[in-house]
Amino acid sequence: MREIAIEVKDLTRKFGTLVAVNRVNFTMRYGEIFGYLGANGAGKSTTIRMLCGILEPTSGTATVGGFDVVKNPEKIKQAIGYVSQKFSLYSDLTVKENLEFYGRVYGLYSDVLKSRITEVMKLTGLDEYQSQMAGNLSGGWKQRLAVANGILHKPRILFLDEPTAGIDPLSRRALWELLYRLAEEDIALFVTTHYMEEAERCNNIVIMSQGRVLRQGQPKDLKAQVKENVIEVECQPLMKASRVFQDIPGVVGVTVYGTTLHLNVKKEISIDSFLNEKAKKEGITVKSVHHISASLEDVFATLQEGEAVANH
Repeated sequence: MREIAIEVKDLTRKFGTLVAVNRVNFTMRYGEIFGYLGANGAGKSTTIRMLCGILEPTSGTATVGGFDVVKNPEKIKQAIGYVSQKFSLYSDLTVKENLEFYGRVYGLYSDVLKSRITEVMKLTGLDEYQSQMAGNLSGGWKQRLAVANGILHKPRILFLDEPTAGIDPLSRRALWELLYRLAEEDIALFVTTHYMEEAERCNNIVIMSQGRVLRQGQPKDLKAQVKENVIEVECQPLMKASRVFQDIPGVVGVTVYGTTLHLNVKKEISIDSFLNEKAKKEGITVKSVHHISASLEDVFATLQEGEAVANH
């Protein structure tokens, strides 16, 4: 089993009466892509700030690269890399100039810096863009530059906060291929995201809601834990159907997927007759009904439905 990169025990952060992160526990290992999922306000960014040594926990413990987040925050900052959601490098410097500047900030100089810049530009595919102004890069190439900057000083742990937000699908795929290559070099990658299809790419994931961990594990295991059948219904009008089908006995969640609905249905209940009856009564045209395997989005939707019920 690989060495532990991050270990979190009962990690909590309060802001006055607001509990932003509530007794979170997880373990992450080197060479792993670790997905931290949740909607906005789930506590993802607050967790990252604590793990990066920027924000002190209210209670609980966490070690990053073997360093305690409370006792050794400065050592943690030196040992990690960080890629933010918003491009935060210098737009009026070239790709190479950005890397040279931040390399010196990291304490790299002369031949060591030159060699490392060559390495990260080749790894990220930026060598052909080294003379281009950073501000003129596309969103996908800006994120590659941010990753190159984040790994310039050879950290063993890299934090990426919503790294693919706002970039096109092809650039997103290319960025994930880069992350896989980094994981193969035994770097631990901590990735926050709210894209469920991206979470499928992670080795292990934690699903957060309102500061708490709802589920954690490998994506395939979490999907296997879904207690309901998932039924895909192609119908029109879609939004009306999503409201109407929510009231069918046994349906515990309805999610819109493009031109279809996914209905999470209790396994012991058959809804076919109820569905057709409701559709006919409400003027909804049902084109097809299929039983399908659960996706991570189905897992997330089911957990969110459970949270909503528990909070009422």
